[in-house]
Amino acid sequence: MNQSLTTCQICSSPFESILFLGDLPPVNTMLRVGSPRIEQVRFPLELVYCKSCSLMQINFSPDPSILFPPDYPYTTGTTKILRDNFKELADKVFQLFSLKSGDLVVDIGSNDGTLLSNFKERGVQVLGIDPTDKADLANERGIRSWKHFFDESIAKKILKELQRPRLVTAANVFAHIPKPLEIAKAIAHLVGDGIFINESHYLLGLIQSLQYDTIYHEHLRYYSLKSMKNLLEKAGLIVFKVEKIPTHGGSIRVYSSAKPPFMDPSVDAILKEEEDFGLFRQSTLEQFSKDVLKSKIKLLELLHSLKGGGHSIFGVGAPSRASTIVNYCGLSRDFIECVVEVSGSHKIGKYMPGSNIPVADEKRLYEEQPPYALLFSWHISAELIGNLVKRGFKGDFIVPLPVPKIVKNPQNV
Repeated sequence: MNQSLTTCQICSSPFESILFLGDLPPVNTMLRVGSPRIEQVRFPLELVYCKSCSLMQINFSPDPSILFPPDYPYTTGTTKILRDNFKELADKVFQLFSLKSGDLVVDIGSNDGTLLSNFKERGVQVLGIDPTDKADLANERGIRSWKHFFDESIAKKILKELQRPRLVTAANVFAHIPKPLEIAKAIAHLVGDGIFINESHYLLGLIQSLQYDTIYHEHLRYYSLKSMKNLLEKAGLIVFKVEKIPTHGGSIRVYSSAKPPFMDPSVDAILKEEEDFGLFRQSTLEQFSKDVLKSKIKLLELLHSLKGGGHSIFGVGAPSRASTIVNYCGLSRDFIECVVEVSGSHKIGKYMPGSNIPVADEKRLYEEQPPYALLFSWHISAELIGNLVKRGFKGDFIVPLPVPKIVKNPQNV
């Protein structure tokens, strides 16, 4: 059910408002082009902060069935940076913990099984837990998966029907799940003295590079190491190693266990980095809110200037984060003619959430050659620009964050 939250999702303490982004639609609510225009459901999107446990979060939780329906469109395996990251994770695990063929690895929020495939191919037993149709896709690939939301009952079922896992993973999951402390306790029960590895988008990087576009309803929480450590300790898990990783514009990989095999200096080092930056100071959070507004105004000024000059602008890519930019900045077809996606994308032929901007096949970009392309996946702009130029795009690029700017096409310099 939809729920307005009045206290912290972890410690139940009061929180304070940091940034209100408006009433926004769920990021995967996309009407088909040509269908009757109907009112789309919108929910308040406000970033709030708990001083007691240092958790950044939003204060409204839509029903998970709305955000993660059975036909949830996101597929992990289509993203190269995630495929590379999960391979690197598996390499690191085998290096540090010497998994054997009889061991079990459980991945929570396993999607299409991309993470687990790196363990299965080395002979380790695997099990994915995912509530969407992507679990069916994983099973078709030979990655054993249960189609279910993870909770204490699933933990007990695994222990009863299979065995205690040596490793439990959850990549980009702890931002999404309701009742995170209950889930953390269920994981602790499941893994016993084994290892739990959790990857989450990192709050420090979000603040430093002004990634307000990663704030949307699927992401109920935004973790610092300090807040993640507080959560895991409440569940009986001790953080013993931390790594910064490049996924989602900057994430952290947190290793924890009830009985840590060692204590790595990375934990204290990153906790100190957070404090030295002033991540938990009121002045830092207030400045972030002001900078977000300035970035919005500058983007609108830039787009208005270009459109006033008669220039056509296409958007490139329709990731979830694009929906926040489109709706928070009030973008429409008056600014952006269309957003292009790779051929075969399920989003082609639909409107961007909450807008009249259609999503088209990327071949339109190369056929029409607009003078400007707005990169919604700006956090990988260097890679994206290289690929677009290589495929024949001749225009220049607009990078919307953190400070909106035009990047010249290397072929035009």
